[in-house]
Order: sequence, then C-alpha cells, then structure tokens
Amino acid sequence: MSRNEDGRKSRKNRGKGNDASGTGGGRAARSGAEVRFGVRRASAFLARRSLRAHRRAWGAVFAATAAASALIGAFALVVGSLLLAQPPVERYAAADAVVTADQEVTYTAKPWGSKPKTTSTYLPERVRLDRALVAKAAAARGVAKAVADDAVPLTVGGRGGAAPGLGRSWAAAALTPYRLTDGHAPGSASEVVLDGALAAATGSGTGGRVTLQVDGAPRTYTVSGVAERGHRDGSPAVFLTERHLTALAGHPGTVDAVGVIAGRGVSADALRASLEKALPDRAHGDRAVRVLTGPERGQAEHPDALGARGELLPMLASITGTVFMVALLVIATTLSQAVHQRSGELALLRAVGATPRQLRSAVGREVSRVAGAAAVLGGLGAVPLGLLMRSLLTTDPLPLPVPVWLPFAAGATAASVVALAARPVTVLAARSITGLRPAAALGAARAPEPGEPGRARTVAGAVLAVAGVGAAGTATAQGGQAAALAASGAATSLIIAVALLGPWIARGATRVLGAPVRWAGGVSGFLAAKSAAAHHRRLGAAITPIVLVVAFVCVQLAAGSTLERAADRQAAAALRADLVVTGPAAGLPAGAAPAVRGAAGVAAATGVLRSGVVLAHQEMGDPKLDRFPVLGVTADQLSGTLDPRVTSGDLADLTGTGTVAVGEDRADALDVGPGDTVELRLGDGTEVRLRVVALYERALGLGEFMLPREALAGHVSAPRDQRILIRSADGAPAAAASVRRALAAYTGVRVRAATADDVRIAPSSSDQDDAMVVIGVGVIGGFALLAVVSTLSLITVGRRPEFRLLRMVGAGRRQVRRMLVLETGLVTVAGLAIGTLVAAVPLLAFAVSVTGSLPYLPAARYGVLALAVTVAAGAGTLWPASSGGRFALGRRS
Repeated sequence: MSRNEDGRKSRKNRGKGNDASGTGGGRAARSGAEVRFGVRRASAFLARRSLRAHRRAWGAVFAATAAASALIGAFALVVGSLLLAQPPVERYAAADAVVTADQEVTYTAKPWGSKPKTTSTYLPERVRLDRALVAKAAAARGVAKAVADDAVPLTVGGRGGAAPGLGRSWAAAALTPYRLTDGHAPGSASEVVLDGALAAATGSGTGGRVTLQVDGAPRTYTVSGVAERGHRDGSPAVFLTERHLTALAGHPGTVDAVGVIAGRGVSADALRASLEKALPDRAHGDRAVRVLTGPERGQAEHPDALGARGELLPMLASITGTVFMVALLVIATTLSQAVHQRSGELALLRAVGATPRQLRSAVGREVSRVAGAAAVLGGLGAVPLGLLMRSLLTTDPLPLPVPVWLPFAAGATAASVVALAARPVTVLAARSITGLRPAAALGAARAPEPGEPGRARTVAGAVLAVAGVGAAGTATAQGGQAAALAASGAATSLIIAVALLGPWIARGATRVLGAPVRWAGGVSGFLAAKSAAAHHRRLGAAITPIVLVVAFVCVQLAAGSTLERAADRQAAAALRADLVVTGPAAGLPAGAAPAVRGAAGVAAATGVLRSGVVLAHQEMGDPKLDRFPVLGVTADQLSGTLDPRVTSGDLADLTGTGTVAVGEDRADALDVGPGDTVELRLGDGTEVRLRVVALYERALGLGEFMLPREALAGHVSAPRDQRILIRSADGAPAAAASVRRALAAYTGVRVRAATADDVRIAPSSSDQDDAMVVIGVGVIGGFALLAVVSTLSLITVGRRPEFRLLRMVGAGRRQVRRMLVLETGLVTVAGLAIGTLVAAVPLLAFAVSVTGSLPYLPAARYGVLALAVTVAAGAGTLWPASSGGRFALGRRS
C-alpha cells in the first residue's frame, strides 16, 4: 500500500473518530438535559408530597411569613406617605407662586479620612424677606400682582365671646381668596373685615364693634364688612389696612412672604423662571430666596412643618429598621426549625439515593410556594395595617397623602423581600443534611436531633454578644443621641446573638431550671426536664422569639419611661413658682409680665418665651445639625421662680443678647465652661456666638440651653410669652386674686397653680409619643407574639412521634399534658429572664449616661408583657397538642 493511500485511510479514520466523538458529545448533551429534567421532576414530586404531608408545619410558617410581609409593607407605606407629605395650601390657594426665604440650614464638615459631607435641617422659626423684594417681584415678567403677606396672631372679642384669629392685610385677601359678602373693605386704622367664621363666633356683623388683642391691651374696632373664604380650611382671618397691619406686626422692614398672581396665560414654570431671574439670590444674610409653586406653596404657610417631618422620619426609619431585622429573624428561625424537624426525613431520602441537588431543590420549591403565597397575602394585608398606623400619627399641619400607587408599591416591596429572603434561608438550613454521604445520612436519619450548631454560628454569636456588651459600655461614656444610638446597637447585637447561640443558652437554662421542674412535676416534671435536656436546638428555637419580644418591648417602653421620669423629676425640682399665668394660643401680650410684677403679693415673676436653636457639631467625625427647644427667661426674676441647679457660673449674668446657660452634659460634650463661647443658630437661622455664663444640671427638664428673653425675642415668629411664672410672697390664694385684677384688661388670660409641665422643655406626653408607642410596641410586639405562637406551634406539631411513643410506653394523657405545661413554663421563664437581661444591658448604659439613674419600667407594664408572653406560649404549645383528635395526645397504639 502506498504512502498516499495510508494517509487517506488515516485521515478517513480520523474523520470517523471525529464523527463518533461528535455523536457521543450530542448524546452527552442530551443526557445532561434529561438529567436536569429528571431532577426537576423528582424535586417537584417531593415538594408536592411534602406539602400535603406537612400541612400543619407549613401552616405555622405561612402565618409567620404572611405577618412579616404585612408588617414590612405597612411600615413601607407609612414611611413613603411621610416622604411625600407637603403642608396644605390654604392661605395661598389663589396665589400662583409664593416667594419666601429658605427655611433649610446646612452644615458641611470633613469626616475622618473621607470627603466633606453636608447635612441639613429646617429652622423652627420663620425666616422673613426684605420688604424691597415685593416691588422686585411685582416688576417681574408675567406677574399681574405681587402682595406682601404678614400674619399676626391675635384674639378677637365680641358679644359672643373671644376667639383666636390671624391678622392680615386686606390686599392679601386675594391670595386665599376671600370675597366680601357684606359691607366694604377697611378704609382706616379703626376698621376691620371679619372672616365669616369669626363673625359668627363673636356675634359681630357689619357695623358692629369688636376688640382685638395683639401685643398690648385690647383695642376696639368697627366691623366694616364680612368676607367668606373660597374653601373652609385654615385659620379664620381679620383684615386690616396694610399700613396698620405693618405697625402691629412689629417688623416694618421685612415681610413673611410675597404672594404672586400671574398674568393671563402665564404657566407656573414660566412664572417661576421669571421670578428667579428678577429676584436676588439672597433674602438677607445667608438665607436664599425660594419661589414656591404648586403643592410647595404650603411650605410658606407652615415654615416648621417639614422640620417636624424631619424629626419624625428618623424615628420611623429606626423603627422600620428594627421591623426589618425582627421580620427576617422570625422568618429565619421559623424556616430553620421547619427544616430541622424534617432532618430525619431528608436524611432518609439522601440515604436511599436522592441527590443533594434534588433535596435542596425540593425544599426550595416547598418554601417558594408557601412563602410566595404568604407574602402575597401579607402584601395585601399591609394596606389596611399601614392605613391604620398612618391614622395614629398626628402630623398637623402635615397631612399624610396616600397616592393610588403607594399601597401597591408597599405591598409588592414587602412581598418581594419576604419571598426572596425565604428560599436562601431554607436551603442554607438544609445544607447540613443534604450534603451528607448516603451512609452518613442513614445514621443521621436515626439521630433524635441534629447536632450542636456549627462553629461559624457559635463564633458569630459570641462576637455579636461581645460587640453588644461593648456598645453598651460605649454608651455609658457618651451622652444624648450618641448614647441612644449606641444602646440601640447594643440591643440589636444582643438579640441576634441570642438567636445564634440559642442551643447553648437553652442548655444553660435547662441546667438552671431543670431541677425545679423535676421537683415540682413528679413524673411529668421528670419527662419535661429530660425532654428539654435532650433537645437543646428545639428549646433554643422556642426561647428565641420570646427573648425577642421581651427585649424589644422592654427597651422601647423603658427608654421612654426612664426619660419621662427623669424629666418630670427635674422639672418638678426646678419649679419654685406656685402660680402661673397662661393665655390664648397667640401668647400673652408684652404688657402682661410687667403688670404681674406690679401686683400685690408677687415676690417674683418671669415670662417664659419658647423657641428653638440649631447646633452644628461633629459626631464621630460626621457633621450633625441638632434642633433643641429652648426657654427664654428674665434673669433678675429667675431665682425666685426657677432653679436649674447651677453647678458653675451665675445665672444673674444671663442678660443681653450675647449670653447663654448650658446644661452640664451638653457642656461636657462641647468642652465648654463659663467664659467660653458657643456657636448657635437661632430659630430664624441667625448665627450667633454666645458667651457661656453658667452650667446647670436639670437639662432634661429645662432644655440643653437657656437664653435671655431679649436674645430670642427678635428671632421668633411671634415674640410673646407662653407662660408667666409667679412666686407669691404672702400665699398663693391672695396673690392669685391680685394677679387676676392686674390682668383684668387682657382677654383670655388665666391664673392657676403652677405644675412641672409649665416649665418642662417638652410636654410630659403627646399624641405623637402615644402613637409611636402604639406603633413601636403594639404593632411590632404583636407581631413578635405571633412569632412566639407560630414557632411553638411548629415545634409542637413536629413532636407527634415523641408524644405517641410516650403514650405507647404507658404515659397517661394527663401526664403528657402536664409535661407540656411544665415545658411551656420552663420556656416562658427562661425567655422572660434572658429577654429582660438582654434589655437590661443597653438600658442600664443608656439610663446611666443620659439620666444618671437606673432604668425605669412601671411594674404594671412589665406584668402585662409577662402575661402576654405566657398566654402566647401556652397558645402555641397547648392548643396544637390538644387539637386534632388522635394528634399528639391521642389514644395509645
């Protein structure tokens, strides 16, 4: 054979080989596809059969997952509604645009080793505009009319009584709009036009007489006309001539805002652009000029509404973060327990030839079906729950909108989060069984319970426990918001640590409580103690949700109670006055305090002006802007009416416009003392450097800063005292009568006995605080209790073989039931004790650092919590064990 023929045969054979190998590759590819299809069919079959066989267990998982989805969606709805909230447009409903000064203040600082950061907050008092901007706005292209608008709070008195109102110029009536229904516009300083609601309240009509009390003695006016609003919302108004209103407002060079009415055919965008071009960048100083159109116009009417939203958002965000953590922890615990209860079944399937992939796929399919359906149901339930939570929040004057898309978005977000989180948790929990070799799995199938938690879980739990204790220790060395954040982080770390170290904690609880259970229960006690000792993982899973609910509720309730108690005590101890003068919502007239000081039997009297300041500082390197409420007082009258307990310096020096007294803890944080200076932004954004003249202890009750009244008066929207504190010389009854006579000329003034609430920087209780307690404790605590019930029900359902075995070997129904009662008591006591300890660590750190005292929680509240936990534990254990006929406690086989 020639060499060429040999080459041709060789190439032919290689071609055949290639063809053969190609055919083999195609068969292998088809074989791989068939294998994957077989895996899917097998896992789908196992999932269907398991869902039918474990309906009770998956029912508990379904309930916990649906509740978690509903809770997350409800909080998403509330937070989303708050983010979209805008103050209502009332006074400027007919204005196309409103020019106002920027109420937001910013602060930029460079944290350690990073780029500069900027933070912002809203000022608590109105920032006014230069009056010259009215003419500039009127001259802008597309503007038909520009009107200066000032609002002066006043009290209107007539034959029908007195009522609060808002003084405005008649020119500003077109911005609402108002229309005359009777009479004519005011033509002189002695004439007014009344809002229809005020005319009815005071019994005054056209031609009648009314008295107006602004910032002095009441003055009589003639009603020249009555006007009606185009809508019913907003405060009723009294209209005066523009010149007279400017004189009453007391700031002739500035205006509250400028209302603009556009020319025909001018769009809102075109009007905004024209005004921004015509107006200067700055109102005065460093405050920018803002042009508001559409829904933004309400910000000009309620300058502090967005500031209140800014204070509420962090609280809700903190609770939302806790909700997310609690929900994921409950889902993880419930799903892990469901998988571990089936470890024998999974191990047996692995031993008879099921592949790890098949088992993981089967378990994942089961969870996806259960969690997916539960998440959808929970997402639907999030809407009514979120609307209920929204109705509890009192955000006046900031209504919380609910656009059509928001409930769907909140529900869908919650359902997606829960459904996506469920499957990985389950597959991870099943990995320890599905990854075993068949021979090892056969041994695991006969084991009564999976082994101790892995090393990674134990190490992670220990690290979190140490981190939690360390964060609590850090909180003791800090104060204010930093201490609160450190304590909150400590509580979160310790709760997660308990969940990870549950079996070890259960082992310790069994050793401590096992002897009393055996002693108290006889045979049933012996069985309960032995069962608890043999099943640490199961016991840890039962204790974890109880620890969660106890720790969370105790932290939420005790933190507020501790602060409230300390503030009440400090305010009560600081109060030296025995009488107080209060007035209408507009405040007390300027002449009221001098009149009280001149009354017989008055030893000292000081007016109390309330406002707010903003402190710019760095916290762990990050820029912070904190808003603080402050009191403005009269120093020479202070010693007889109020005692802040000065530790250094002298409050007699608290005079003029450049001094301040600082709380001792705040002074330590700022590293200042008497003679040093503190930089603050007053309520209208004015930056001032104030000399510290005194430090005092009772800052929780009286506020972090105390300023002279004259330092605040020029920087508040209405410089009127909210209270006048009086120290009588000859006894309160005689002095009260004398003070009433001295104030007889003023409308709506009342004299009564002084209480701690009259000097507290914040009220002892508010609707907002009550709402946050209901949301934070009631809703989340209720969910945690549901988690207790579902987890314990799941555990009880998984113990059917154990109960049947006990009945087979001779245990009576009553003995088994008593064993369950004793086990429930052991779990409840252990959960209450550990949960209380977990809460006590951060609470102690927080209370010591902020109040200098021990944490405080009323015994009745803790009793209600303990009772609720006991009932939930009993319902989760005894009800499933007693239901279902032959289930659990049925007849002997």
